[in-house]
Amino acid sequence: MEYFIYILESEIDGRLYKGQTSDIDKRIKEHNSGKTKSTKGYKPWKLVYFETFETRDEAVLREKYFKTGSGREFLKGKLTK
Repeated sequence: MEYFIYILESEIDGRLYKGQTSDIDKRIKEHNSGKTKSTKGYKPWKLVYFETFETRDEAVLREKYFKTGSGREFLKGKLTK
C-alpha cells in the first residue's frame, strides 16, 4: 500500500493544509465536501504538492516536518517555482 503526504491550497485565501493519507483522491473530496472540520471554512481546496511513501510512519514523519519552520520554507521554495 502507498501512503501520501499532500499539500492543499485554499482557493479562498491561499492558506496551505498539510496532511497524509493512503487514498489521496478520497481525502481531497472529503476536504472539498466539508467533511473535515478544520478545512471546511476555506474550501475549495486544490492539490499543490504531494509525495509518496511505502509506510504510514514515513508519511507521518514527513507531514510533521512540513509543519515546522524549515518544512514551511522548503514548501515555499517548491511552490513558488
